[in-house]
Amino acid sequence: MPMEKFELQKLRDLPIEGVAERLGLHVSRHKCLCPFHTDTHPSLSFSPGRNSYRCFVCGASGSNIDLVMHLLNLDFVAACRWLSGESVAVSTTALPSLPEPASAPTAFDASRYSRYFDHPYLNEAAQAFLYHERRLDPRVVRWCRLSSWRDHTGTDWLQIPYFDASGRLTGIQNRRLSSCSTAADGAGSQPRFRFPRGSICTVYNLPVLALLQPSQPLYITEGCSDCWAMLSSGHKAIAIPSATLLKPDIVTMLRNLAEQRGTTFEMYPDQDAPGERLFLQLQRALPQLVHHQLPPGCKDYSEYFVKKLKNEITPNRQSS
Repeated sequence: MPMEKFELQKLRDLPIEGVAERLGLHVSRHKCLCPFHTDTHPSLSFSPGRNSYRCFVCGASGSNIDLVMHLLNLDFVAACRWLSGESVAVSTTALPSLPEPASAPTAFDASRYSRYFDHPYLNEAAQAFLYHERRLDPRVVRWCRLSSWRDHTGTDWLQIPYFDASGRLTGIQNRRLSSCSTAADGAGSQPRFRFPRGSICTVYNLPVLALLQPSQPLYITEGCSDCWAMLSSGHKAIAIPSATLLKPDIVTMLRNLAEQRGTTFEMYPDQDAPGERLFLQLQRALPQLVHHQLPPGCKDYSEYFVKKLKNEITPNRQSS
């Protein structure tokens, strides 16, 4: 039965921040981590007056109904049913599409960027960050095909490519290397991360799945830096940036690994609320997920890895 206009308006009038909370997003001061790209600093803003949302990094925007449509991968009618409290089957066959401005292309154009990763170049700032600050194994840096560039302001950026399981480039995360930047000014006013339009940056290091042996553990980390550290420790690892990016298709992929290859899963959650939230969500989907506790003074695995190499802490082999 077609929805009456007054019923539709009631749904449009539902406070968007409340809708976001129902979707599992943590809203604070009208902002939250954007679920449509890899986001570590809240870049999705809500306008209670307009009852809309907008990400100033990736360009995602729309109404409360749009948010439900794109986050749950539903069509308009199903999104309205979900908002009205009806039970709706959420598709697990595809990632949510990224809403784009009408004048911009919606697909990521890999052909524009692939050449940067065929023969990656690391400038001095990138080498200092990866090898001296993060203490990464050069083989890991080569495997991940990390590259670098410097913009017109003199700010150095690390280029982090995302590939699907078959090795196809799907997105790029540009990380500002502020601590190593040669820029005299202006670097601090730029965002920490940039993403080419249309980039899909949800699960990092998917090509490693082809190297997994039967029953071999796969470590799940939170963000690229932790993934590099885990790989440098000699483990197979992928990264999921946050709980907001844990989509149904990712859960299905992990469950299939467990069923078809006997893959086991382990995790060192970040020692903060988002890290524990991601672990708990993963544990609901993967009951066999092993929780490793980071030692005191280590906020994430990357910091733990560096301190171990510096012999500042005794390696912690306890898990819970």
